[in-house]
Amino acid sequence: MLWAALLLSGPDGTLPPIDALHGLATWALQFSPRVALVDEAVVMEVEASTRLFGGKRALRDRVVQESSELGVTALAWAPTSLAAVALARAGVENGFRKPLAELLDRLPLPALSATRPHHVTLSQLGCQTLGDVRRLPRGGIGRRFDQQLLAALDEAYGLRPEGHCWVVLPETFKARLELMSRVEMAPALLFGARRLLLQMSGWLSARHAGATAFTLRWGHDSMRAKDAGEGGELTVRTAEPTRHLEHFCRLLAEHLAKVELLAPVGDLELEAVDVRPMEEASGSLLPDTVQQGESLSLVLERIAARLGSERVLRPVVCEDHRLEWMQHWQPAPKPRPRKPARRSALPQPTFVLPRPLRLATRGERPMYQGLLQLLAGPHRVEGGWWHRTQADDGDKALNVQRDYWVALSEHAGVLWIFQERLANEATAWYLHGSFA
Repeated sequence: MLWAALLLSGPDGTLPPIDALHGLATWALQFSPRVALVDEAVVMEVEASTRLFGGKRALRDRVVQESSELGVTALAWAPTSLAAVALARAGVENGFRKPLAELLDRLPLPALSATRPHHVTLSQLGCQTLGDVRRLPRGGIGRRFDQQLLAALDEAYGLRPEGHCWVVLPETFKARLELMSRVEMAPALLFGARRLLLQMSGWLSARHAGATAFTLRWGHDSMRAKDAGEGGELTVRTAEPTRHLEHFCRLLAEHLAKVELLAPVGDLELEAVDVRPMEEASGSLLPDTVQQGESLSLVLERIAARLGSERVLRPVVCEDHRLEWMQHWQPAPKPRPRKPARRSALPQPTFVLPRPLRLATRGERPMYQGLLQLLAGPHRVEGGWWHRTQADDGDKALNVQRDYWVALSEHAGVLWIFQERLANEATAWYLHGSFA
């Protein structure tokens, strides 16, 4: 998972206004539908969106640049949302440069909201960092403090799944902004209006739409002349639907240059008046003829000719007992062998790790996010003496002798684990895959 946390702060370090949080969340919905509010932060999960926005670096640069205009004071990236919020509070942006547990263990207690109600008690126990809290006996933490503290620690460290109430994209856009100081000249309203226009551009992107008109309203300060009225408004129109921020700002600047304010302005409101769907340009490599009934083999040949045969691969099932070699990848245009796959007595995992992961044990029982419960097995797999590969020390046979089990983890779900037969350490367990 790739989570981003965007922190807002109100005046004098207080909590930001709820309107500001919702405005930031609306803007963030253009990057991912999984956006939520956590205390003074907006979190969004963008793992599936990185390729759409040109990769992680390009996405990060865009988020940093645009979010600063919305009042974001700190930003962080991490594998979990609570970890991202904690790192942002501590001023650490990159939560992937070191193991997550190592980074979080160094953070002070206030970085995690669940520790704040117990700050005095934890300090009396000698706890100054999150790592100090984790080293306390879990049973004692559960009895002395509420269960939310343990749950928050487990969620932040990725030991249990997180739950969020996702922000829903509104059907219409109307946002309000209270200005930091009273504005007396109309062109100066563009500074505050730009923040609202940025939110509107994000909302339009999330709806795959464009606006041909928007209305900016302003409210006069309460200390105004009687004939000044409560405020004013102007509507800006475009020739065609668009959501380009700079275009909106240039048009608004031209209109504001002709406006004369009757009294100082204290707040602004922006509304998208005419919203229309926009056709997105397809970036697909698939030819348009795919939709006209062209066969898959012909389509793959054309794509391979365009990109190179080594870049277009398809999976091929192999007649092999060993999990790593039950299928391999070959160039897609080549004819696909039609060999029946051997069925196993046990279900096969949906996802396979590139390399088996050595598991910790308690006694003789394997552990992965808690003790594992063995559901079915053993399924013995032997073979590979004929399969040799070139290594630094000469030819090496890829022979395996394993006993596979289907196991259940309380937090990770159903897993595929094994023990090496005839190994020096008979109790060594390995995780090899998981089930969807």
